[in-house]
Amino acid sequence: MNRRHAIQTLAALAAVPALSPLRSALAQAWPDKPVRLLLSQPPGSGPDNIARLLSERLYPRWGQAVVIENKPGGQNTVGAQAAARSPADGYNFYFATTAALVTNTFLFKQLPYDPAKDFVPVAFIARSPFGILVKADSPIRTVEELIARSKATPGTFTLGNEGPRTFGGMIARLFNARSGAQANLVPYVSVGVSAQNLMGGHVDAIVADVASTAQLAKQGRLRLLAVTSDKRLADWPQVPAVSELLPDFDMVGWFAIVAPAGTPTAAVERVNRDINALLADEEVAGRIATIGPIAAPGYSPAQTGDFLKREHARWAQITKEIDILPE
Repeated sequence: MNRRHAIQTLAALAAVPALSPLRSALAQAWPDKPVRLLLSQPPGSGPDNIARLLSERLYPRWGQAVVIENKPGGQNTVGAQAAARSPADGYNFYFATTAALVTNTFLFKQLPYDPAKDFVPVAFIARSPFGILVKADSPIRTVEELIARSKATPGTFTLGNEGPRTFGGMIARLFNARSGAQANLVPYVSVGVSAQNLMGGHVDAIVADVASTAQLAKQGRLRLLAVTSDKRLADWPQVPAVSELLPDFDMVGWFAIVAPAGTPTAAVERVNRDINALLADEEVAGRIATIGPIAAPGYSPAQTGDFLKREHARWAQITKEIDILPE
């Protein structure tokens, strides 16, 4: 009877969610050392500024430093590969971009990492809208006028961007394709260079992220004709969205935190909870907005994963539409 009782007791323990207290204990113990947050962008960039803002606010919550490590290069592949190869111990996370997790899949024949298999979703951070801009004294005052001007002088009207295989370049190509515009797409090595050339009159318009160009627009040196998000931006209510002319045109970059596959669930859930709490804070969201992106709190790890799957399917269609082939 004693033997039978012991077996029944063990069976009962196995049926009860006995791991939940252990899981709770692990979550409470984490972190007991500094946490590394890896980025694919250089210090001083928009993503870097947001990551450092969040790291400053996480320190009081965790009692541990969040160490920012920048590994730019290779259209995000250098940083993404390093993140994918990091130990899945709950202390390594990757502040990832649209390119790293989605669009690179369609731009490279071979990637040194697998965006779907090498990472687990942790939290969604923010959306980063782009815009179409002209010089402040340009006679072009609307997107409709820009399209008409490009059609009147096909191949002569110039639209600067960061290159055909960058996010801004693909937005420019999609804009041409869907609007019927016949702009000559001029690649630049950076948004900064394209903006300087626009102000110097060397190009008629540019496609660039709002974060990088907002200050020039506020100073009256550039004019923001339209934003590429599906709706107008709260900080720029007078500026129309391209979708008002081209329905379903929603082209924004975004940032999400992921972790190496196999990272303990307790660490993932703790990071998700604390990141969402920060993003929901009005002061933090406001500071992110001054950098450019729009904070998007409330995504669970599962919802972040579902978003990534939808974006992958959407970009599979977009790259076909604009004839982008992997190289």
